[in-house]
Amino acid sequence: MSGGANTVEVSVVIPCLNEAETIEVCVRKARGAIEGAGLSGEVLVADNGSSDGSIALAEAAGARVVHIRDRGYGNALMGGIAAAQGTYVVMGDADDSYDFNEVPRFVNKLREGYDLVMGCRRPAGGGTIMPGAMPFLHRWLGNPLFTFLARLWFGVPTNDVYCGLRGFRRDHYLRLNQACTGMEFATEMLIKSSLAKATMAEIPITLHRDGRRSRTPHLKTFSDGWRTLRFFMLFSPRWLYLVPGLLLIALGGVGYGLVYSSTTLMGARFGAQSLLVASLAVLMGYQAILFSFMSATFAVKFGLFPDDERFARFKRAASLERGLLLSAALFCFGMMLIAIAVKYWYDVEFGFLDYERTMRFVIPGITLAALGFQSFLSFCFVGILGIPTRARAPSDS
Repeated sequence: MSGGANTVEVSVVIPCLNEAETIEVCVRKARGAIEGAGLSGEVLVADNGSSDGSIALAEAAGARVVHIRDRGYGNALMGGIAAAQGTYVVMGDADDSYDFNEVPRFVNKLREGYDLVMGCRRPAGGGTIMPGAMPFLHRWLGNPLFTFLARLWFGVPTNDVYCGLRGFRRDHYLRLNQACTGMEFATEMLIKSSLAKATMAEIPITLHRDGRRSRTPHLKTFSDGWRTLRFFMLFSPRWLYLVPGLLLIALGGVGYGLVYSSTTLMGARFGAQSLLVASLAVLMGYQAILFSFMSATFAVKFGLFPDDERFARFKRAASLERGLLLSAALFCFGMMLIAIAVKYWYDVEFGFLDYERTMRFVIPGITLAALGFQSFLSFCFVGILGIPTRARAPSDS
């Protein structure tokens, strides 16, 4: 191994928290793989506060230990990668479930020009899961589900979104501006890389049974699964806001069409009450679409999402000035419909009104006025976000 900053090609980074049973064998495998392949590299253990002798074992096996004060899988990896000297970084867990003899394969793939090289444990990508190596729910529900969502929502070209053995260019990682301090760190890297149009490859690997026997794994099935789903939703305004919003507006539009066309459906007649429900769907859907626009603007502004040309074109089209004109048009048209209803009331000398007739003006009038007011507030907020500043999201946390 070499310690010079200009001669280290690969840094193997292993996060560690009380891994005395397995950290030594992981370090020795990584060192042996680096030396056996004639690579210039280092093995770095990012210790997160171990108290079981892991630090001494890692150092004795030949690792450089970096002490990371803030707890969390993401914190440990961010600290370790920050201290790494290699052009390439290969990260993997300290439980001996990943074979660090695979390090040269990742380096060779990175040398071909890829930004991120994922390991794949699942047979769908050519990988192998040894008996007892992965819990039933993880293997047959969690991992396939989140892999499917990552491919559908973000275009991630991988068959194993959760695989912790992966390699990447250190300069590519620095451009991602990662911030997640927990288990979401790994999926954040994958999603941001895909959004940034990074070049990615996949290598089939074997997942071995966890080498620890005295305690349970750090990963918690349901809490970490929920955190991953939450992260996916927050990083996908299209699926969290835009698509549901469009569906709600479409549903509301169908409701309006049934009422104003006096259509009878399976013997049911749709009147003012149906208009109220349809208006609720339109209001909720429109608000969801506005939130999609606002959240995407915020994410691009502060470096959470890479800037996208399609979104940039839409943002230029939906300028503050056009947004304010739309707001005024919606509000004024709504007030005009309400004024028609007031005129009917005036015609009967402010007495009793034909409920069905007047509600067909009052309900859409109130709905349009509310949409106009929502638009005004939302476009003003987006306008504030659009003010040029030098502030960016911090690169660490």
